[in-house]
Amino acid sequence: MKPVIVDTNIVFSALVNKNSNIATLLLSSEQPLLMPKYGFVELFKYKEKICAVSKHSQDEVLELLYELIRHIDFFDENSISVEALQKAWGLVRDVDAKDLLFVALTIEMGGLLWTGDNQLKIGLESRGFNAFFSPTADP
Repeated sequence: MKPVIVDTNIVFSALVNKNSNIATLLLSSEQPLLMPKYGFVELFKYKEKICAVSKHSQDEVLELLYELIRHIDFFDENSISVEALQKAWGLVRDVDAKDLLFVALTIEMGGLLWTGDNQLKIGLESRGFNAFFSPTADP
């Protein structure tokens, strides 16, 4: 079973709508879920926006965040090999450099990237990267 590298936008979506299929999948996945530690920083950066969009109190959002991160293993970016980082940089530099660590972790772990960023998907696919997780497909 390949690990699933979860992009921040997936967790963001689950926090905005705690009754969504995405939230349910994150909370019940049998597959290992990974995220670079940077992803947690990104979520913290947008906590006010998450509260505003979700119309949940900060306490409700934090409670759900806690439940979600109990199911996600955070990976130390310093453990990603130079080779994986270089390969990922070649893939993301002209698409979305902010996704470098997510793509590098996917390469490093031989996993599948779960992202809701269609522009990223299209850009990566045009460069031959197709290791994506689709909740409707059997990985």
